[in-house]
Amino acid sequence: MPDFTISDTELWSSIQSGDARALESLLDRYWIRLYKTALKLTKDPELSKEIVHDVFLNIWERKEALVIESFPHFMLTAVRYQYYNRTRLAKAPVMLVDNYDKFNNTLTANEGEVRQIELELVNTIRGQILPLPKRCQEIFLMSKTEHLSNSEIADKLQISKRTVENQLSIALKYLRKVLKNNFLTVMEITTLMLSPLYL
Repeated sequence: MPDFTISDTELWSSIQSGDARALESLLDRYWIRLYKTALKLTKDPELSKEIVHDVFLNIWERKEALVIESFPHFMLTAVRYQYYNRTRLAKAPVMLVDNYDKFNNTLTANEGEVRQIELELVNTIRGQILPLPKRCQEIFLMSKTEHLSNSEIADKLQISKRTVENQLSIALKYLRKVLKNNFLTVMEITTLMLSPLYL
């Protein structure tokens, strides 16, 4: 039975000080909730356990850098990211499978959940860059959602390649600042953005 006499904030403070027992207490507190969330997405008990384990391993490894304000929100976001990332890797064309028909049917069954998570990630980025100048937003989205090279963007917008590079630098610097407390780092989010969804 999880001990709720200690707050999440107190546990997190102990974890950041290197207390592994505090991490175990946090795991006991959130395990069932996170496992059920993962199971709803994966329909696979073993994979769900792996996802939850990876979430807590990530927390432990990044304990000195992370800033967590809402544990329920943070944990659920982490589970969804782990699921999305695994599914994205599973869709890679270099993957070899013994029974492709069975694998493809499983993938299709989860396509709706994957698309929803992808859209949420995109909306996160789009919402965060709104304070930036319109041209800066445009260049960033062309780079990260249309996957155009700096030269292609420069040609399309009739501006110099150096201007493109400067605007991308401004956008990334800004995102690193505003997302510094987010589980999904700037590089993780921009890596996840797949062009078919964002055009």
